[in-house]
Amino acid sequence: MNVIGVILGGGAGTRLQPLTSERSKPAVPIAGKYRLVDIPISNCINNDIKKIFVLTQFNSESLHRHIHTSYRFDSFNKNFVRILAAQQSPGDESWYTGTADAVRKTLGHLENENADYVVILSGDQLYSMDFSAMLEEHVKRGAEVTIATKPTDRRDAGSLGILQSDEDSRIVNFVEKPGDTPELTQLRAPMYEEETYLASMGIYVFNADVLKRLLNNDSKDFGKEVIPQAIDNTKVYSYIYEGYWRDIGTIRNFWESSLQLTDAMPEFSLYNTKYRIYTRMRYLPPSKVLSCVVNNCLLSEGCILSGREVSRSIVGIRGVIGEGTVMRNTVMMGADFYADEPRAGDHPIPPGIGRDCHVEDAIIDKNVRIGDRVIISPKGKTDGNYELYSISDGVIVVPKGTVIPSDTVL
Repeated sequence: MNVIGVILGGGAGTRLQPLTSERSKPAVPIAGKYRLVDIPISNCINNDIKKIFVLTQFNSESLHRHIHTSYRFDSFNKNFVRILAAQQSPGDESWYTGTADAVRKTLGHLENENADYVVILSGDQLYSMDFSAMLEEHVKRGAEVTIATKPTDRRDAGSLGILQSDEDSRIVNFVEKPGDTPELTQLRAPMYEEETYLASMGIYVFNADVLKRLLNNDSKDFGKEVIPQAIDNTKVYSYIYEGYWRDIGTIRNFWESSLQLTDAMPEFSLYNTKYRIYTRMRYLPPSKVLSCVVNNCLLSEGCILSGREVSRSIVGIRGVIGEGTVMRNTVMMGADFYADEPRAGDHPIPPGIGRDCHVEDAIIDKNVRIGDRVIISPKGKTDGNYELYSISDGVIVVPKGTVIPSDTVL
């Protein structure tokens, strides 16, 4: 099939602050060595969708750099991962004002590829999906729009966008965040015996000509405007996805989803050869463990662990943990350089975690410098932003590049 992929990566990601204070949401590191945007790009590549546009706007420099250095196809084919940054033009001086508006303003670039189908994806979700099966079902049904849906129970359904379909999976109604109300009861999926609802995953397949028609207006958002308006005059169908899917929307979601990757048999596996995750190649040395007890951890390339204990944690690239340090339930994103590299400067505290520290229930962003005998824990603290850290839903976050002096208690 002649298909192009469009990844929406322009959102501000305010609920992921401070991780998004200096980078866009799709550029947030995940699993020690990847970026969130690697997930949808890899899903496209694994499904032979190799003409991919990434739409960007907020804090996009690091995202652009990552995509440019990571995804370079053979010079003798026409495949690409191309960035379409928000821009002003003589005819339109506004920036992207929503997901649909972003695609509308880039339609000219999409139409140049003469695609029959357009797959639209979010840039901040964790999943592995067979797009080819979704496309085949889309064509078989004669659908004009297909929406990937995730079965969910009533407890979670009220806070999601819920689609109501008939027994043939054609969508007849859509309600954004209906809440635990009688209206939600009416949206129950008829193909399940138990009370089940179909939540929109924000993953769409459009016939290219239909997408152009549906965007020939001033609608700003797919979920709130385009899809509800399309139901009455367009063949809109549901594609039910039963696998793992997680929206990385909040600090708590990010922290929990990341630590679940350290489980013995996680729902989302990084080791599935059918769904490889691609990212930037780094020529780093192997990680080294020096007399440190390590349990249920992901260790990225170039790490040096001299601590006493590291358990249920992720250690990102070039992560350094000093002697006697204990780290538990923590996402440590690592560093962009080692202490002896020139750009590290003459700061007395090197990147990483020093000696005899205790870190738990935390997210340590990149290039953080933590001295010796530092204690980092959210216990007993209320949510809020503080001088050296923030607390969100019981997780303590140390922002990128922060320096924490020795003997500090956070």
